[in-house]
Amino acid sequence: MSREMLKKLPFWVRSPFVVFTVLLLFKMYLTQMIIFDDASAWLPILNGLPAVWVVFLLIEWRMTKRKIMGYFIANLIMTAIYFAAIMYHQYFGVIVTYHALQQVNQVTEVKGSVFQLLHPYFLLVFLDVVILAYFLFRKKTRSWGTAYSERVRTGAAGLMLLLIVVCFFSIWNGRFTMNEIKQAEQMGILNYEVYTFFPDGNANNNLPTTISQAEISKLKGISTVANPTLWKAAEGKNVIILQLEAFQNLLLNQKLDGVEVTPNLNALLKESMYFPNFYQMVGQGNTSDAEVVVNTSVYIPPHGAASIEYADKDLPSLPKLFKQIGYESMTFHTNDITFWNREELYKALGFDRYYDKAFFGDADPIALAASDEVLYDKTAAEMEKLHNKNQLFYAQLISLSAHYPFQIPENKHHLKLPDRYENTFVGDYIQAQNYTDYSLGLFIDKLKASHLWENSLFVIYGDHMGLPIYSLSDTDDDLLHEMLGKNYSFSQMLNIPLLIVAPGTTKPAVFTQAGGQVDILPTVANLVGISLDNQLHFGQDIINTTTNLLPEHYYLPRGSLINNSEIFIPGKGFADGIKHPLNMPIAATAITSEEQFNNALKLFKMSDSYVNNLPKHK
Repeated sequence: MSREMLKKLPFWVRSPFVVFTVLLLFKMYLTQMIIFDDASAWLPILNGLPAVWVVFLLIEWRMTKRKIMGYFIANLIMTAIYFAAIMYHQYFGVIVTYHALQQVNQVTEVKGSVFQLLHPYFLLVFLDVVILAYFLFRKKTRSWGTAYSERVRTGAAGLMLLLIVVCFFSIWNGRFTMNEIKQAEQMGILNYEVYTFFPDGNANNNLPTTISQAEISKLKGISTVANPTLWKAAEGKNVIILQLEAFQNLLLNQKLDGVEVTPNLNALLKESMYFPNFYQMVGQGNTSDAEVVVNTSVYIPPHGAASIEYADKDLPSLPKLFKQIGYESMTFHTNDITFWNREELYKALGFDRYYDKAFFGDADPIALAASDEVLYDKTAAEMEKLHNKNQLFYAQLISLSAHYPFQIPENKHHLKLPDRYENTFVGDYIQAQNYTDYSLGLFIDKLKASHLWENSLFVIYGDHMGLPIYSLSDTDDDLLHEMLGKNYSFSQMLNIPLLIVAPGTTKPAVFTQAGGQVDILPTVANLVGISLDNQLHFGQDIINTTTNLLPEHYYLPRGSLINNSEIFIPGKGFADGIKHPLNMPIAATAITSEEQFNNALKLFKMSDSYVNNLPKHK
């Protein structure tokens, strides 16, 4: 495009500063519409444009040549940040930061999940990038903006410094906001991303001076039980912990037009200790985070996946506790051991051995790896070998077939969905979890045939939610409302089941108190008869306690918690927080107080401090 042609265009078209400002403003409003509820229409202008203009003025000030290339690259980077913020929020419900770069090498493994979250109109943010790339490649924009270089450059540096001050005050005013989503809304997405690069100066504020079991119990409001119920009830039994991929509690005892969704689990409920008010406590690492929390009874790290952040530590764990009483420990996962850094994680947890893709092979693939049927078939055979040698074992199995986005091959469909559920996200989820239930039924049959069933303690739980409230369509919401008889909410999203059964030993019962994945270690220790006097743990034996305090993070903003009554989500702090009732069939004994809110924050910080001060494993 020649200078003569440019002169004939309107001023705003001749100025790349103006054109790219309009483009980025559109992307800011699209991001705000998707992520922030009821945000002010002025916010993108007040806290978003100054950050964009700082970058553009830097280009005007320093780039006399290839200026359009500078604008193009800046636009591409900022577009990528807004797009990442949208996509990440669609699943996790939080604002993406640079810490999520740990997950880049996992994208090829979960590409189906990414595409499921991708609504076509999200790609509008890249439309201008494609068009501009075409013209840049054709060298049609070489002269664009150069006529104004000297005039704009004179005041660019001074104006840029002024805007940096404006950005600084946006960050400064929002730095004490607890809820990261509110914080990003106040600061603006770009300012928030810059803010996360700096150390949190308040990270160690109000950190208790002691980290002891007594201090943990005090913060949680629980006391030691002198003669706990079911102490050593499962002594001398094998322990099998089964983690079900993306399995939510809402599916149990659920029927669609009179047909059970999970018939095998429903039958198992009749002989199990069942905890219907049990909640996920995972973060960025999802499934691998659940493995860490369950096996260690510590919380997830403030940033990143526990399988990466904590993998170099000598973690006190269930495998190590069982090793002390002569058990062998093993873990079964059909994917490659390198996925989510599990090779290092399993060293940290102290498993005697692991079984991964090298053992299970590529036959009968579903989602990320070999099917649950293959998992259970080969695992049952390995367990039988140990049983025949009279060797007690602790085993953790990671079910994987019902992985997001829940695409089960048609030849694996064992449930005829009602027509209204066909070709819907909720319908796909139900079909996948019905396959999970079918495969589990086969596993139980194998264990009964080898007499492992009556000689084992079984713990079955979901690792994390499968239906993110942030990305459901109106159709999905309607189907869930029909199934539940009420609106789908945070209390259903985070609610996973916990079933514990030792055939011939435990009796069926329903425990309605709140619990979380952090509570599995102390609960299992009580049943098997392992003392935790010398092992710090942030969970509690939920058979023998009726109150609980569960700090939540990641799928909910920092400072969120669950107690026996509700889910509490902070705003800027406690005072403007939101409470979501759990609708539990027990008296509301723990309405959230500011003291509970502060205690939950202290517990979370204590856990991270405790793990970071552990020695490294050999």
